Amino acid sequence: MTADIVIRRARPEDAEAVSRLIAVFADEALMLRRTPEIVELAIDDYVVGQARRGEIVACGALKEYSPSVAEVAAIAVSREVHGCGVGRAIVDAIETLAMKRDIYDVFALTLQPAFFSAIGYQRVDRARYPEKIRRDCLACARRFACNEICFAKNLRLEARAAVAA
Repeated sequence: MTADIVIRRARPEDAEAVSRLIAVFADEALMLRRTPEIVELAIDDYVVGQARRGEIVACGALKEYSPSVAEVAAIAVSREVHGCGVGRAIVDAIETLAMKRDIYDVFALTLQPAFFSAIGYQRVDRARYPEKIRRDCLACARRFACNEICFAKNLRLEARAAVAA
């Protein structure tokens, strides 16, 4: 199924479709909502999965907090392609983007811990990322009832391990 989906950098004309995809999961309180305007302002940080028919079926973003730390954020995969490796491909593309920007410490706050664990992320305390807490969590409506779990990966260590193997 992933052969029918092209993973690519997002373009401004994708902002509406990305926002709609995220809204499906935001309506179920699984993600935070992002307007098309918010997506478009950060479009250079987004990657998308586009099906042959042209529709956007997956997305994700790299949200930078410092020159060395970024969040793997806004991961959404249409239910019609769940379990086909599209989410992993989106995260791989985000990790590649991070490395191109010389960012090797990436993390994710998620309600899908099994997914991040399966792709090599380690569970960590969210306090490890005070930049995230200061910039986003303090203003979030869910801050007192947040049930997201923090996972992290050091891309430099992973790259060294791959070369050694």
